[in-house]
Amino acid sequence: MISFASETRVFVSTQPIDFRRGVHGLVALVAEGLGNPYCGDIFVFRSKRRDRLKILMFDGTGMILATKWLEEGHFAWPPVKDGVMRVSATQLAMLVEGLSEWSRVVPKVVKRPTIVA
Repeated sequence: MISFASETRVFVSTQPIDFRRGVHGLVALVAEGLGNPYCGDIFVFRSKRRDRLKILMFDGTGMILATKWLEEGHFAWPPVKDGVMRVSATQLAMLVEGLSEWSRVVPKVVKRPTIVA
């Protein structure tokens, strides 16, 4: 199982990509559009058929590329448009599981406690 901290940023591409792209092609896409692909953020890409996704992540020792496709049905993606959307770790988990409600989950923002001297 690949795990990551809850504060890890997760970006989902809203445009479908050519799913023949491998690690190097996706790293180049991230570098062109978002900056440093080796920063520890997670990048999620979608296919035109909506039944596949690719996840790109650098864990500090190497680049990880994970692919998932659904045998039946499709992932519930946001409408196709230019750009990237940011999601929470919980929303990513729900998306990967194929749950359509992932986009309706709103993360609860909790303020970090301050130290009182």
